Amino acid sequence: MTKPSDWITVGALADGFAPEAFILPNLADLNGKTFTLNFANGWQIEHRFDTETVSWTAADGHSNGTAAYRATSVRPGLYLVDFIKREGAQAWSVSLVLDTASAAFTAVIGRMPSQEQTREGLYSRALAGKNLTSVEVDFLHGSLDRPWQEGQCPHAPTSELTGLRNMYRYSPSEVYEHIYLNDQFYSWQCLKGVEQGLCDTDRCHYYKIADQLYLFVWREKIIPTLGVVLIDMQQHRSDGKIFGYAGSSFDELSNFPVASYCQVLNQTEYPDA
Repeated sequence: MTKPSDWITVGALADGFAPEAFILPNLADLNGKTFTLNFANGWQIEHRFDTETVSWTAADGHSNGTAAYRATSVRPGLYLVDFIKREGAQAWSVSLVLDTASAAFTAVIGRMPSQEQTREGLYSRALAGKNLTSVEVDFLHGSLDRPWQEGQCPHAPTSELTGLRNMYRYSPSEVYEHIYLNDQFYSWQCLKGVEQGLCDTDRCHYYKIADQLYLFVWREKIIPTLGVVLIDMQQHRSDGKIFGYAGSSFDELSNFPVASYCQVLNQTEYPDA
């Protein structure tokens, strides 16, 4: 149990979540499959999967590589694929929501701040009109195995979670509460586990993927952290990952799976909203 001031690294958080974690199995469904991702911005990138790695090649030849991946599925025909893309000293978190039923996808591309960026105080960032978090993220949409046309990706920003208070049990020892405040921020607290007693309000993003299925992404400002999860309100399950620096030396990344059984505690409705 922590004291209120005991913030821990993402690596230490991974160690706390690991014992008896309720993570979903890494699927073999994608082995031997190839998807061509046609982005709305004009990119065209082929992704080829085997049992352990994904390889990608851009149509313009400017981007190619191979990485180990994790793939899970909370609904039939829908995959969450996660891997780290590295180019030299640079590394990006890549999470793909592959929606084969709609022949569409959403890509979440995240990057950790440099050591220099983390030294910039919250007050300075606020006065400069910047996000308080220095974790960067981009959301890109497109179509699977067909040319992109406007409107082909049904994944869209949503306010359907606003006002929801949800509890997430990631393992027998790790339990958190989320309160979805508005379309830009949520509050969290650790009810039980290695961060017990800690809480904060952080920048977040919501996308509706299907009926009662949401992509939720958050960016923490105290310890640089990117979280990417799918929340299935029908099955009361969530699955995704947490990404950040493993320790305080900025020379190693931690990218670990998280999945939970979730429970609605209450729903707040604002009469004047």
